[in-house]
Amino acid sequence: MRCAVLVLVVVLLLDSELVRARAACPQVCSCDDGVIDCSNRGLTSATLPSSFPPHTSDLRLNHNHLTALPIRLLDALPALRHAALHANPWSCDCAILYLRGWLLKQRNDASIRNVTCSSPAHLRGRLLVTLAEQELLDSCHYWLCDLALASQISLFIFISVQVLLLAFIILFLRRFERLTRTAAETFMAEDDHMTQRNEFDVIKDRSM
Repeated sequence: MRCAVLVLVVVLLLDSELVRARAACPQVCSCDDGVIDCSNRGLTSATLPSSFPPHTSDLRLNHNHLTALPIRLLDALPALRHAALHANPWSCDCAILYLRGWLLKQRNDASIRNVTCSSPAHLRGRLLVTLAEQELLDSCHYWLCDLALASQISLFIFISVQVLLLAFIILFLRRFERLTRTAAETFMAEDDHMTQRNEFDVIKDRSM
């Protein structure tokens, strides 16, 4: 009887562990005995799962639309032995520094050899691990300069629109003031005319 209860407890524990492992598998991926296959899923850096099962030993992210990986994403996988990262449009700027650092710690030549830059143009086709950190930082500076320029242009357009609106409001108010003054003058002229006409009628009546 005790053996039967012990076996039942072991089976329940194994089932709970299996359910927990399956629950940890991202919905967009397929999971099988430590192999997490997320390849050819159309994933971007924004839609990439935020975490993977801690027992992951083989992570396949190839043939997606990834440009960078979140910091510490791969560090949270202590059992990871291989990561397929090729066939992604990696953007070699400051956002890729984490992935470069992780690759430099790996001994798997296949993972290192297949990660190449797609942008910026002057780094296209270069292996990520062969790039100096300064090259990535320089690319980041170019990107920041472009962003700053775009921000300045947007600010100039915004200020120009505000100036045009202010000028339109000023012109409208001046025109409204002019129309109001003309209407007031017309009303006063008609009022004077009516007053004179009434006085003339009174004098006329007296003379009769």
